[in-house]
Amino acid sequence: MAIQWKGVFPAVTTKLKPDFSLDTDAIRAGLERLIANGVSGVVMMGMVGENAQLAPEEKLTVLRTALDTVRGRVPVISGLAETSTARAAAYAREAEKLGVDGLMVFPGLTYKSDARETIAFYRSVAQASRLEILLYNNPRGYGVDLTPDVVAELLESPTITAIKEESYDTTRVTDLVSRFGDRLAVVCGVDDLIVESAALGARAWVSGMANALPRESVRLLELAVAGDFAQARKLYAALTPLFHLDTVVKLVQHIKLAEHLITGSAETVKPPRLDLAGEERERTIAIVKRTLEDLKALGC
Repeated sequence: MAIQWKGVFPAVTTKLKPDFSLDTDAIRAGLERLIANGVSGVVMMGMVGENAQLAPEEKLTVLRTALDTVRGRVPVISGLAETSTARAAAYAREAEKLGVDGLMVFPGLTYKSDARETIAFYRSVAQASRLEILLYNNPRGYGVDLTPDVVAELLESPTITAIKEESYDTTRVTDLVSRFGDRLAVVCGVDDLIVESAALGARAWVSGMANALPRESVRLLELAVAGDFAQARKLYAALTPLFHLDTVVKLVQHIKLAEHLITGSAETVKPPRLDLAGEERERTIAIVKRTLEDLKALGC
């Protein structure tokens, strides 16, 4: 299906058993909960989905599980995070065969490519399949910045339709919207910048903490897109302490712990990540509890 880049697209956590193997039943249950709470699509195996820690066959199992569960109700987008152009192109072809609707493409991992190399990489991936591509711009995390000038060259590839903007610079949203208009959907990729990004024209959001609070996240974006900033700010104030945890190195652990506290799903992460412990874990628990109390006070 053609992807309408509007609404909340959770970067779905990959549920694991205590032995770190995939828990496909829990993955299915998590997807059903997200869809029931109004998300517009799901992004499987982004950073939050621990893409880089999964074996090749595990990645395909996650995609098969998602496609079999979702059954066309919303778009299924796969993260694509590989260390070489050849492997990235091969993965794009395999994902297309399985039937996913799009790819969220990381820059080539472990190497900080320059602009010429970055353009060549993304063009090669775009040529490997007919799938829609969401560019993933996270210069903090990967050392590669998809500037508007780089994006302009990439848009020669018609399947590149959107960019997940995670430079933490809201002026970039304005620059991209002004320069490319309807040719490129600008998707917020930072939980604690969603209202700001929506005010500047973003209509879609790839969110980590939406795993824990999907209904509230959907409502927040709806309010911001509708221009009801008085109500949006109230809800945002309650959610922002939790959203801040989406912007730190251990975001996966924080998100899985929040999801565990709210839904009971396992907080297990794949090594080298380790579950949160001690004071760090207690602080996250306190933030989750306070967020739930503040949401209740708002009538949410």
